Amino acid sequence: MTEATQQKIRLVCAHCNTINQFPVTRLDDMPICASCKQPLFNQKPIETDANGLIRHIDNSGVPVLVDFWAPWCGPCQNFAPVFNQFATAVGNQMRLLKVNTETHQQAAMDFNIRSIPTLALFRDGREVARMSGALPLPQLQQWVVEQLTQGN
Repeated sequence: MTEATQQKIRLVCAHCNTINQFPVTRLDDMPICASCKQPLFNQKPIETDANGLIRHIDNSGVPVLVDFWAPWCGPCQNFAPVFNQFATAVGNQMRLLKVNTETHQQAAMDFNIRSIPTLALFRDGREVARMSGALPLPQLQQWVVEQLTQGN
């Protein structure tokens, strides 16, 4: 076996919160959860709470982009369809999460969210970038690519 075949990736199931591990070469094979047998990717952002957020960030073999938002926030509501489109566009290459800061105020405090919408980008369990405000899809894609390619 080659080193690439042996390399493992971890990913939390959006349905049952089980941490799955599988070869990175299977990332594009529509992997399913070993526990609940649901797809690990469904091309939609995952709504989560403070505990789920930490679990996903700490156990994701792909970058994680988090949208901190609130239902009363107009810009957040306008940005939601863009974030959904981005989830479809990135497929299995990223994990997109949404945290309702009204419902999950502790998560907002833990991550020092001062304004919404705020996007936080994580890789290998660490925050690598943050941006407040809503973006159109092309600018969102550009921002994510720039943040993930810096330092590589």
